[in-house]
Amino acid sequence: MTKYGIIVHGGAWDWPDEQDAFKTPYLEESARIGRDILAAGGSALDAVEKAVNYLEDAPTFEAGTGVPPNRNGVAQLDALIVDGRTRDFGSVAAVERVKYPITLARKVMEETAHCMFVGAGADELARELGMPLIPNIELVDEKSWRAFVERDERVLKPQWGKSQPLNAEHVSHQPLSHDTVGAVAIDQNGNVAAATSSSGSPFKPAGRVGDAPLLGSGGFALNGVGAVSCTGNGENIMRLLLAKYAADKMAEGMSAQQAADAAVSYMSSVYPNPMTGMIVVDAHGNLAYASSTPKIAVCYTAGDQIKTAFRA
Repeated sequence: MTKYGIIVHGGAWDWPDEQDAFKTPYLEESARIGRDILAAGGSALDAVEKAVNYLEDAPTFEAGTGVPPNRNGVAQLDALIVDGRTRDFGSVAAVERVKYPITLARKVMEETAHCMFVGAGADELARELGMPLIPNIELVDEKSWRAFVERDERVLKPQWGKSQPLNAEHVSHQPLSHDTVGAVAIDQNGNVAAATSSSGSPFKPAGRVGDAPLLGSGGFALNGVGAVSCTGNGENIMRLLLAKYAADKMAEGMSAQQAADAAVSYMSSVYPNPMTGMIVVDAHGNLAYASSTPKIAVCYTAGDQIKTAFRA
């Protein structure tokens, strides 16, 4: 039996240390959910999906519920899930009415003949596949909305379309910060999987898509090699296909930690102040993380224990 395990992340950037306490219980419960699935003989794919679902529900992060809007005042969500066993993936980008974009990404992978859907087409697919659609404003948190309306209105012109203007009763009061979320896991059969979910940069231009939903950038997984989920500066991650780079290093014989360190070092050699991070699992069940950012929020299994860290 392969040594099973999961590691989850809640972004890599910089934030005040006092926010760590708010992130910790969400990260720990997410890792615990994934760990319990794996311990019961469940698949790595199920573990990463359900772990990320929990983080999509956590308003402390910028995936699913509690996200900042884009420059037009609309939440747009991206997600990617990768199955290392089948070499397949599902991806969605700029979805506006789906509470759990990582689950929609999995449905794209398993219930369609395609790999990626975007925008209104992705929302329509969700409806066709039985996922409930919600008003876009229900995805936005109050703190981010207030920051949005305080920005320069000569530049930012809210275009709500079919959505309704903000009603404070419909938004969360909990979140303090926003960060991409992700998970990688290996199950008892040696299968690996990766999942990444994000709303991208706060107040991003409408239609901007980052690394999160792109295979080889936001995530990658391949049985016999390992799995990777990236976070941080999406543009630079995309330019270097950073998740695939780390996977290639594992294919060459590096451990999870060596590959993560090599990928972050490579990024740092190409771009000044690259602000990136990643979580990794290799084919032997070794879990690792690395970043070039002041903070990275991770939680992982270590035997029967769940451990959290906020610095590489």
